[in-house]
Amino acid sequence: MDERIFIIEDDEGIRDLVKVALKAYNYEVYTFDNAEDALKAIKENKPDLCIFDIMLPGMDGISAVRYLREEPQFEFIPILMLTAKTSEVDRVVGLESGADDYLTKPFGVMELAARVKSLLRRSSRLAKHDLIAIGDISINTATMEVKKKGVPIELTLKEYELLKFIMENPERVISRDEILSSIWGFDFTGETRTLDMHVRTLRQKLGDDAEKPIYIKTVRGVGYRFVPPKV
Repeated sequence: MDERIFIIEDDEGIRDLVKVALKAYNYEVYTFDNAEDALKAIKENKPDLCIFDIMLPGMDGISAVRYLREEPQFEFIPILMLTAKTSEVDRVVGLESGADDYLTKPFGVMELAARVKSLLRRSSRLAKHDLIAIGDISINTATMEVKKKGVPIELTLKEYELLKFIMENPERVISRDEILSSIWGFDFTGETRTLDMHVRTLRQKLGDDAEKPIYIKTVRGVGYRFVPPKV
């Protein structure tokens, strides 16, 4: 079955352009001009990926993404955010809301298709059946469930991918660029603020002390490494 993609964009021209471009890659595409109708449709027929514009009538894209991330059954849907805003602050706000990637208008359809393919591929990889358990932290990659001492921890998709990646490389110092390339893709190399922000929120959810972190340790000038306590 072709992957199902929802496009939420109030500009008819952009909406039709994205729809035609993705249908050419054999995706099953549905379009919406507002977030409210899209969220209703998502509840009825869960898509494989959503593309949200930020500026929408009624509920804006960021609020809609935050809503989805608060719902367990939708929190791992890959989300690409379209924005006409180009400042770093605007990008960070979009990512903090729970979006997995962003694309600034105007954009090329080939780049759009590449971003979509990358997000779907990473999402598919996350569905592998496996169990990673180090110390008192465990990840069930079949259900994407993370637990600490048997208690579930709610993570965003990017926080999940980040924790999984560093737990797959325990004790090894992983550079920022390697993490950014592996988790965020080709366009994020060098944007260390995005990584540091996610490390900070992940530490908080793991109960890591900000001054003396137990799990995710900073290696100054290089990156991070996962060093769980013995249990």
